[in-house]
Amino acid sequence: MKRLSSSKRVVVNNVVKGEIEWELRPGGMLVQKRNMGESSSAPMINIKVSHGSYHHDIALPSQSTFGDLKRVLAPETGLEPKEQRLLFQGKEKDDEECLHMVGVKDMSKVVLLEDPASKERKLEEINRNQTVLKACEEVAKVRSEVDKLSAKVIALEGIVGAGTTKVAENEFLVLTELLMVQLLQLDSIEADGEAKVQRRVEVRRVQGLVDNLDKLKARNSNPFSTSCNAVAVSSKWEAFESGPSCTRITQEWEVFD
Repeated sequence: MKRLSSSKRVVVNNVVKGEIEWELRPGGMLVQKRNMGESSSAPMINIKVSHGSYHHDIALPSQSTFGDLKRVLAPETGLEPKEQRLLFQGKEKDDEECLHMVGVKDMSKVVLLEDPASKERKLEEINRNQTVLKACEEVAKVRSEVDKLSAKVIALEGIVGAGTTKVAENEFLVLTELLMVQLLQLDSIEADGEAKVQRRVEVRRVQGLVDNLDKLKARNSNPFSTSCNAVAVSSKWEAFESGPSCTRITQEWEVFD
C-alpha cells in the first residue's frame, strides 16, 4: 500500500503537539497514520483462518493489518509470513491492508494458502534429504563389509608379526580383491553433503587397508628383508571426490639393498 511521506505540525495554544503522518488506505482514502498504540487499543475480533484441513481461531485488534495476521499465524502454522498468502472473500490481500478497511469483522473467515514457490522449495529440500539419507545407508552397508575385512587384515598382521607361520600369498590377494570390490562399490554411490563426507572417510579407510596388506605381503615373503634385497609394493592412490569412476590406482616398487 502506498504511503504519503508528508507530515503536518499541529499547534494548540501556541504549543507544538508534534507531526501528523498520513497514509493512503485502499480505495484512495487519506487518513492519519495509525501507530501500534492505536492498534492495540482497538476492539478485538476473532477471525477463523482456514488452512487446508486445519482451522485456526485468531484474536487480534480490528485495526491490524494482514501482515500482522501473518505474524500471528507463523507459529501456529509453521509458515513464515513471506510463505503465506491470505485470501478474504476470494481475493488475496497485501500485508499493508487493514482488516477493518476491507470488511473483516468478528468471526469473519480468511483462507491461508502456502506460497507455491515456497512449497516447491520445501519439496526439493525433502527430495534432497531423502537422496542424502539413501546414500548414507549405502555407505553404511559398505562400512559393515569393510569392518569384516578389516578384522581379517588385523588377524593376518598378527600372524605375520609373530613370524612363526608363513601365510599363503593367495590370502593377501583374495583380501585385496575383496577390498577393491568395496572401493568400487563406494565409487558407484552418488553422494552429497554428509553422505559425501562419509564416503570419503570410508574410501581412505579401504586405501589404508590395501596399503597395509601390501606391506604385510612383502614382510611375509621376505621376513629378513633388513639384511638382504627385498621388494616392497605399495599402492599409490588418486582418490575420487566428485563422483563414480574417478579412482585410479597405480603401484610403486621400491628395491632395498
